[in-house]
Amino acid sequence: MNATRPQLTDPFRIGEVEISNRVLLAPLAGIGNWFVRLQAKRHGAGLAVSEMVSSFALHYRNERTLRELLRIHPDEHPVSIQLFGHDAEVMRSGAEIAAQAGADLIDVNMGCPVPKVRRTGAGAQLLRDPDLALDLARGAAEGSGLPVTVKLRSGIEAGDRSGFELAIRLVEEAGVAAIGFHPRAATKGHKGKPDYELTRELVERVEVPVIVSGGLGSADAARHAYEASGAAAVMVARGSLGNPWVFEELTGRRLEPPGREEVVAELLWVIDGAEEHLGSDRAERYLRKFYPWYVERLEAPVEVAEELQRSADLGRARELIAALAAPAGVR
Repeated sequence: MNATRPQLTDPFRIGEVEISNRVLLAPLAGIGNWFVRLQAKRHGAGLAVSEMVSSFALHYRNERTLRELLRIHPDEHPVSIQLFGHDAEVMRSGAEIAAQAGADLIDVNMGCPVPKVRRTGAGAQLLRDPDLALDLARGAAEGSGLPVTVKLRSGIEAGDRSGFELAIRLVEEAGVAAIGFHPRAATKGHKGKPDYELTRELVERVEVPVIVSGGLGSADAARHAYEASGAAAVMVARGSLGNPWVFEELTGRRLEPPGREEVVAELLWVIDGAEEHLGSDRAERYLRKFYPWYVERLEAPVEVAEELQRSADLGRARELIAALAAPAGVR
C-alpha cells in the first residue's frame, strides 16, 4: 500500500465543502430520503447524497417533491441533493430551489440506466449529448451557487468510454467540483465487473476528487475498489441496504457484525423515521421494501416475514420486530 495514500477516515474537500471522511452514501432511487441519509451519517458516512429529484418537479413547484424529497434534517449536513433532467434552464431553477432548501452540494445525475429516464434525454442518455450535459452542469452551478458534482457511468454499452470522456470535459469546461464514477456500462446495470483501471486513468486525468461507485456490496469490496482505483473516496449504494453498519466498518468504528438487539433497534428506528416522513398509512406500504433487508439478518421465521409484508398496522409490525430480539428458540 502506498504510504502517502489517504486513509478512508481522512477528510477531503469537494469545492469549499469539507467532508469528514471518504465513505459516502450513494443516491438510492426511491430510498435515499432524509432519514435514510441521516441513518448513514449516524453510522459514520462522511456525506450522503439524496435520491434523484426531478429538476422539472422543483421548477414547477410540485408540492410533494418540495415537501418530501427536499426535506433535510439539521443533523445530516453536509448533504448533497441529486437532480436529474434534460433542460439547462430548468436545471438552473431546480438547483436554486435545492440550495434554498439547505443543500450543501448539488449532484447532477448522468448515470441512471433506467429506460424511462433515458427516454426523456436524462440520466445515462446524456452521454450521447455531451454539450447538453455541460450546459446542465453549468446551469446547476449558476442556479445554486454551490459546488456541483456529477455522477455518471463509464459509457452506455460495454467498451464505450463516452462517460470517461465526458467526465474530463465536465471538469475542464464546466468546472464541476468532483466526479462520481461508476465504471460499468449503463446497459450492464448492476452486473459485470467494475473497471477500476479505467477509474484510475480518470483519477490521473482530472484535478478534482473522483469518487468510485458500483459493485460495493460489502466493506471488503469497498476497500478493494478504493485501493484498486486510486479514487479519492468510495460511494456505497446497494451494500448499505439494511446494513448501515458498513459505514462503521469502513471508518474503523466496528470490527464485528451487529447483534440481534442492534438490528432490531435499527429497524425500529427506520419504522419511526418512515412514519414521521410519510405518515402511518403510506409508511406501512413503503416499509415493505425495507423489512426483508433486516429480517434476513435476524433469520426471522417465514411466517413473520410474510406477516410484515401484509401488515397494515405499524403497531403490529413493531411487536413482530421487537420479538425478534430474542435468539432463535427463545422467542
